[in-house]
Amino acid sequence: MVLTMFKKGEVYLARLNPRKGNEVGKVRPVLIFQTNMLNDIEHPTTVIIPLSTYLINDAYPLRYRVEKRETLEQDSDLLCDQIRTIDNQRIISDKLAELSLKELLEVDEQVRIVLGLAIVITFTSYLGNSSKTYPII
Repeated sequence: MVLTMFKKGEVYLARLNPRKGNEVGKVRPVLIFQTNMLNDIEHPTTVIIPLSTYLINDAYPLRYRVEKRETLEQDSDLLCDQIRTIDNQRIISDKLAELSLKELLEVDEQVRIVLGLAIVITFTSYLGNSSKTYPII
């Protein structure tokens, strides 16, 4: 394992074998998707999203295109439906690349859709001082 403190939005190589069924395996780039609250305490496992160089267009919300940059040598798709937790010992490289804040917010949105997570909006009624919370699903 590479001894480093990860940050949400960074890309590393990870050894994902052994795999089962339709899970992705092999050594491949992964996006660190876990909150920095856990990354900062060097939590022993990390939530990741694997990347694939097999590109599929128009696969929203299942895939998110990441253009090559830094030492990520090929355009890749984030597999938003393959989000998983891995032991940190599976991460085997230094940082390859980092997504921008704009890209991370777009990935967050796609993962929320894939996982069926609600976005909660709170507003105050103009008819009084009461506050109501409404989930958007």
